[in-house]
Amino acid sequence: MRTNGSTRRVDGSLSVAVVGCGYWGSKHIRVLHAIPQVGRVIAVDQQGDRLASLQQVFPALRGFSSMKPALREADAVIIATPPTTHVTLALQAIAAGKNVLVEKPLATSTIDARRMVDEAGERSVVLMAGHTFEHNAAVWKLRELVQSNELGRIHYMDSARLNLGLYQSDVNVLWDLGPHDVSIFNHVLGAKPSVVEAWGSRHAHSHLEDVVHARLLYPEPGVTGTIHLSWLDPCKVRRVTVVGSSKMAVYDDLAVDERVRVHDKGVEIQEGANLQAQPMTYRYGEIRSPYLSFEEPLYVQDREFVRCCIEAKRPSTDGEIGLAVVEVLEAASLSLREGRPVYLEEVSELASPRPSLVGVP
Repeated sequence: MRTNGSTRRVDGSLSVAVVGCGYWGSKHIRVLHAIPQVGRVIAVDQQGDRLASLQQVFPALRGFSSMKPALREADAVIIATPPTTHVTLALQAIAAGKNVLVEKPLATSTIDARRMVDEAGERSVVLMAGHTFEHNAAVWKLRELVQSNELGRIHYMDSARLNLGLYQSDVNVLWDLGPHDVSIFNHVLGAKPSVVEAWGSRHAHSHLEDVVHARLLYPEPGVTGTIHLSWLDPCKVRRVTVVGSSKMAVYDDLAVDERVRVHDKGVEIQEGANLQAQPMTYRYGEIRSPYLSFEEPLYVQDREFVRCCIEAKRPSTDGEIGLAVVEVLEAASLSLREGRPVYLEEVSELASPRPSLVGVP
């Protein structure tokens, strides 16, 4: 893998263009200004008022209304536009020989995600998926607890990502919020599920599901993960629970001081116990909150992207990681439509270049 250096600045720093300067794009622009290896930040957005507002905060920011002229000045591109535009913009940047970070989800179909991965490989450019939770110290700690066997044999994982809004215009809640939890599960377990089952409903939107439940079956290490997603809930919830045979862990992203808590509690089956009586005993131990050296995950992610571009290295959340998440989401979409469990191997056969599985009634 090499880095296209045709527009590298004289001092060796990187010029990075952010395409789409809305909620997430503006955050990328902020953190890029704090990364020493970034010499120039370029903003691309069709809405001139967005560019003007950002330039008031960052006077040196270059602004363009389309991506094509920005590519002449950029070494790397971050795409933070609506999901259904990701593939077109990413392929355009890759064709120009630029390194690319694409916000989640990488694409809205497996075939498009695979095409992006293949094109980046042929052009020898960096392709990174914007899964910020895989750059989160709390998620790293969950993975450490699982991989070190401190929690014992993992019985199941559960996540809830709920809020009142923000409704999207082009994808349902599965494709909007689901990439976070799928990437967390895959990262913590170090595996991909083989079967996905999903069910959901539409309440405030005519054709996009605003509430979705999904069940993911991981044959190795034999774990079931359940996900609850909602745009229509009175309480904001960002929680992942891992239940093991020895201990249990809870990651609450809204608990700033104690994001991860390890509960030394569980049940123990009594050998030879009369099943009509109580067949188990309950164990209650201490609750501890491990120390986390916490940095803003988006900053950690973008810093790694810049480093990989300069050093021509493969990022930890490369295109294949993003593709694995898209496979799960597409399988879940198919399950929503057909009301049955879907094997991930089916997705490669049924995937379409059109984002036809995204919230279609």
